[in-house]
Amino acid sequence: MPAGFGRLWTAQTVSSLGDGVSHAALPLLALMLTRDPMALAVVTASGTLPWLLFGVLGGALVDRWDRRRTMWVADAVRAVLLAIPAAAAALDVLSIPLLAVVAFLLGLGGLFFDTAATAYLPDLLGRDPALLERANSRLRGAQTTASGFVGPPLGSALLAFGRAVPLLFDALSFAFSALLVRSLPATPRPSPEARASLLRQARAGASYVFRDRLLLGLALRPAVGNVAFLAVETVLALFAHDRLGIDTFGFGLLLTAEATGGLLGARVASFLGRRLGTGTTLTCTAAVEGCAILGLAAAPNPYVAGLALAVCGAGMGATMVLAPSLRQAIVPARLMGRVASTSRMLAMCAAPFGAFLGGWLATTYDVRTPLYAAAALLLTMTAVTSTMTTNRRVEAALRAVAPPDDPEHPESRIPVQGAAA
Repeated sequence: MPAGFGRLWTAQTVSSLGDGVSHAALPLLALMLTRDPMALAVVTASGTLPWLLFGVLGGALVDRWDRRRTMWVADAVRAVLLAIPAAAAALDVLSIPLLAVVAFLLGLGGLFFDTAATAYLPDLLGRDPALLERANSRLRGAQTTASGFVGPPLGSALLAFGRAVPLLFDALSFAFSALLVRSLPATPRPSPEARASLLRQARAGASYVFRDRLLLGLALRPAVGNVAFLAVETVLALFAHDRLGIDTFGFGLLLTAEATGGLLGARVASFLGRRLGTGTTLTCTAAVEGCAILGLAAAPNPYVAGLALAVCGAGMGATMVLAPSLRQAIVPARLMGRVASTSRMLAMCAAPFGAFLGGWLATTYDVRTPLYAAAALLLTMTAVTSTMTTNRRVEAALRAVAPPDDPEHPESRIPVQGAAA
């Protein structure tokens, strides 16, 4: 790994720790203000709306801008932004509308940071697929540990010292990340497309995804998955409190169980990809996620719920290593920002529907109903997309960017063996 990767890894790990603190603290802060599931859904959905409104355009801008600068500016702005709800909490004027607005602006900053980071990594690693898979495994493992294993219990514990404390902690993590990212080595900007308008560039990136069946399959999985996962996340705090009898600190531990599984999934992703093939592994992990959410819905106690979330996290962890690595290996550098943002936009645009679906189902029927609906969606998605991301399609896409008679080309070294599907 180049030296710059260590700084990028550290920056994202610290930032993920702050995200984990907020991930537990924000739902609990909202729960302190209201017990209305639809109001909780508004806060949850607000953070995903920027992808619906600006997703493809954001990717086109990232392909024009310096990617390193985009990352550190986005983190610096988010650090300043978090001071607003922290001050409101300290003054006891925090409200659901303020949380929703802040969540929206944080989501907008995340749009630019995540897209730029996805496009920056292949340039930093010379577009070597083996290094990309290793790097994404390390990044995903660190992110899961920080944001899921350490962050949520810490966020729940920090609430005991005041409502503003978790928010200030997250702000400091963004500031530290911005400083580290600013010190990363510069990479060449992609060659600009001659006099192409921003809208035309955005359409080119979107059409590239929709015309490629493999890329479309990789994009549809998180899109449908986010409908399901946001339906669960919207009511998870309420479900844990009312049906499982879990207190504030216990909720943080419940999220930690999912992170533990996610860490394991990230560690074994490359092994599974080599044994089964990337396409087959992605289908298996999707099925595992659906069955795990079904188990969570039927959980009679916190221990079964924690086990179900751990299994779900393992499936998600493996998916989040293999799918991005494959996309980064087969997409041209000049289109990477737009393809990444289009794929992420499909996923994030689906999230608000999942949040409101979860709130509506819990209000109309029962707090367990969104979990059963989420499991049904995940299992249906597995069946629909299983033919789009087969091993044969993966191998064909890698051969298209790496001629088999060029052993020195990095793409020719990616491990894709496994039974063809």
